[in-house]
Amino acid sequence: MRRTTEVEDLLRLHAPQVLGALVRRYGHFDPAEDAVQEALIAAARQWPEQGVPDNPRGWLIRVASRRLMDRLRSDAARRAREEEVAALTPRDAFTAPAPDEPVPGVSRAPSEDDTLTLLFLCCHPDLAPAAQVALTLRAVGGLTTAEIARAHLVPEATMAQRISRAKRKVRGAAFVQPVPADRDKRLAAVLQVLYLIFNEGYTATSGRSLHRAGLAREAIRLTRSVRRLLPRDGAVTGLLALMLLTDARSAARTGPHGELIPLDEQDRTRWDRAAVAEGLALVEEALGRGPAGPYQVQAAIAALHDEADRAEDTDWPQILALYDVLVRIAPEPMAELSRAVAVAMVHGPRAGLAEADALADRLAGHHRLDAVRAHLLERAGDPEGARTAYRAAAAATLSIPEARYLYGRADRLDG
Repeated sequence: MRRTTEVEDLLRLHAPQVLGALVRRYGHFDPAEDAVQEALIAAARQWPEQGVPDNPRGWLIRVASRRLMDRLRSDAARRAREEEVAALTPRDAFTAPAPDEPVPGVSRAPSEDDTLTLLFLCCHPDLAPAAQVALTLRAVGGLTTAEIARAHLVPEATMAQRISRAKRKVRGAAFVQPVPADRDKRLAAVLQVLYLIFNEGYTATSGRSLHRAGLAREAIRLTRSVRRLLPRDGAVTGLLALMLLTDARSAARTGPHGELIPLDEQDRTRWDRAAVAEGLALVEEALGRGPAGPYQVQAAIAALHDEADRAEDTDWPQILALYDVLVRIAPEPMAELSRAVAVAMVHGPRAGLAEADALADRLAGHHRLDAVRAHLLERAGDPEGARTAYRAAAAATLSIPEARYLYGRADRLDG
């Protein structure tokens, strides 16, 4: 199991690099992504049993290249392109690779430039913001269509259509990093995508694990790369600070059997103090670079949590004041739900419930609304209402650790 998890993390790391290499080398974004997915499936089957090759990225590029060329050659609708394909095909594209054979022209080091170029390509200005986010989560973050749909609170079929249309629009776009003026236009979408990738890594929306560490690390790595391009941008710095301050708590979020441990019950001595220190310094820097945007404000909230040695030392009035700023500059239902918790911590659980209930139409059926209501009902002395809400939240989530935690809270109230 451990080897399988390590292979999954490795594939997550290399997937955008491999896709970037294929798009740069051959074009054909849509079939290139399909070919990369086939190579990833082949690796997921072979590597746990046969071992990871010395050059895993090269192995994936070689296999994906072969699958891509097979796909282009066998598609009758693309026969007119055969001469172009032949001209683009490397001489060894159809040679079966040895597991650790180096690939000509491909460095063993991860290609940060390819991944960044792919990131900005997916945020092409011809795409609507929602399509930019969806395509990048699929191509760079490696999330499934179902995971992206859940993150956006839309049906999976709707998200599949959105991604398909986005792929068609970027077909033929040059695989080069945008000039500075164009890059600045795409930056907001790039940062939103990285934020969503990190969130999926920090708290997986489905599966047996609460934390997809490889995905969270990749989001942090990519954000560091963007910051190297734009070191004085407050939003980029704020997003990196937010990620570091949040991820610093990872080790304390689960118990020995993978069970979820809420923030107020965590052993704070297990938090990564080096990451906290870096994050705090970045928050201070980000807040000094002009008007604060959503990422700077969220980073400041995370900093207040991380600075508290004990849960009871948390400065909730200041956190509530920051949430007031956040929902004013970026009104979004999940931020408003978090604000409802802060209201409860400052003004009491009934006040928080009133805020949460006001979101019922916008978050109908979302397990986080039921989970917050359950927690506040329990604090307000309504065990029956809390049990019902805990069980509704547990039934709605696709995360096994979250479901176990929520059912456990309900069972404890039964006791």
